[in-house]
This record gives sequence, C-alpha cells and structure tokens, in this order.
Amino acid sequence: MNTRHSKKTTAIPLQQGQVIAVFGRHFTVETEGGETVSCVMRGKKGGVACGDQVAFTITAPGQGVIEKIQPRKTLLYRSDAFKEKIIAANVTQITIVVAAVPSFSEELINRCLVAAESQNIPVVIVLNKADLAEPTQAAAKTLELYETLGYPLLKLSAIRDVSLLKPYLEGQLSVLAGQSGMGKSTILNALVPEARRATAEISTALDSGCHTTTHTHLYHIDANSDIIDSPGIQAFGLHHIKVENLVWGFVEFHPYIGQCKFHNCRHVNEPGCVLIQAAEEGKISARRLGFYHKLLQTRQE
Repeated sequence: MNTRHSKKTTAIPLQQGQVIAVFGRHFTVETEGGETVSCVMRGKKGGVACGDQVAFTITAPGQGVIEKIQPRKTLLYRSDAFKEKIIAANVTQITIVVAAVPSFSEELINRCLVAAESQNIPVVIVLNKADLAEPTQAAAKTLELYETLGYPLLKLSAIRDVSLLKPYLEGQLSVLAGQSGMGKSTILNALVPEARRATAEISTALDSGCHTTTHTHLYHIDANSDIIDSPGIQAFGLHHIKVENLVWGFVEFHPYIGQCKFHNCRHVNEPGCVLIQAAEEGKISARRLGFYHKLLQTRQE
C-alpha cells in the first residue's frame, strides 16, 4: 500500500500598516509597532496612496509586498483629460495655505474646494505671512467670501507662530494644499521639526537610484494627529468629477440646484436659471459663479 506524503505549506502571515510615504511604485509602510518597511505592490497593480491602510507580507528584513488595500474613507486625487493621480487616502481635512506674497490663485482655492466637497472633506484656509500688513489686508478681503461660506480662515505668520492652527489639526489626518511659495514647508517644519531631517534623508535616498523626483509623505504631529505633504497638491485637475456634479462643489449653490426652468440647466445662460438670478440679486457671489463657469469651460476645451 502506497502512502502519499503531502507537503504542508505555511502561509506567510499578513501584517497591518499605514502607507506614510510614496515614491512612484515604492512605498514606505509603518507597522502597528511603529517600524517602517519598504514595500512594493503585488503584481502590476498601482493605486496605493499615502494614508492608505494596507495588509502586507514581509519578504526580507525591512522589505515587503502590499497584498491588499483596506477600504478607504476618502480618496483625494487630481486629474486632467489624460490621466489621474491619487494624492492621499483617508484624509479628514484639507488645509489650504495661501499668502499675500507671492499672490495666490483664487481659482486653485475653488478647485480645492470642489475636490473637497466631492469627498465631503472639511477645509481650513490659512492665510500665511500675516506679518505683511498691507498685502495681507487685501488678501484677507478676497478671502472673506470663503469665510462667509463657512470655511474657517486663519491668519498667521508661520515663521513666528503656528499655534493658532494646531487646534484645527488635532485628531485629524490633514493634507497641505497650496502653490509654491505660500509657506507650506515653513508650516510643516514648525509643526513637525523632524520633517526637515526626514526630507533630507528622502532626498539622499532618491539620489541613490529611485527614479521619482517628488514624493508624498505623512508626518505625525502627535499621537492623534497627522499631516500629509504632497507636491501633487499644487494643481487640482477635476476631470474625474462628472460635469453635472461640478455644481455640487459650490456649497452656496445647493439650495438652488433643481429649481431651474430646465432640468438639465448648466447655469450658464439658460432662461429661467435660478442660480444666475440669485447672482444678479446678490444672494450668491457672482465671482464664485464665474469660477464655476470657468470650470465648465475647461471641460469643454
């Protein structure tokens, strides 16, 4: 009687962690114990974002493979007509940083707000370099509109003190948004002093063979609060949002949506448009309606 012996294979246990840095197709995962592992994604699948909770296996000391991305609460990404780029996952707040010098793009603010509203992510607007009195007064005047819409507006000088911002970051996974020169790095370094050292270490690592020249990184402010810095947040293409849903990105438009004469009204020049009428009557900002029209135009080009 022949006896067959079957070999038992021991399954490699899955570990849980959070993606805290993204370098192209390479990811740094922080384990539940606080250790970091350099990972790649199983197969050719991509789409891993900073802030993702993942399950991974260890393949060698300090190295692993991401096997699964856990369900996300939110997903922030930008897109143009040709491609999409994931920025961050599980974000609970967007912190838009602007400054009077150099001048900021109000269109970028509106694009950030539309992206945030599409994912139901709260927004805080920070007016940095508030020590520059006259330019700040003009910038604050422009930003008053967003404060009336319910978005908190904080005025501070990051090189002096960021304590005003800290309560808004408590218990949040925030992402910094804004153009170059607004002072995002100064704010980050004030909140997380070791971020400067971490950035330098990353730059050295990139020079040693990684093809990616930009990266997204999550930093711990304290045990309950995290912040993500991403170069991709300087632009906010919105091609991933359906044209008919762009209007929902403007919170003050909500009471008027569905009230127009035509059910498919685009709120541009159609007769019986209640949004256009509301802007003419001063009930909503004509400036914001103009930004909405500009978004529509970019989708038609």
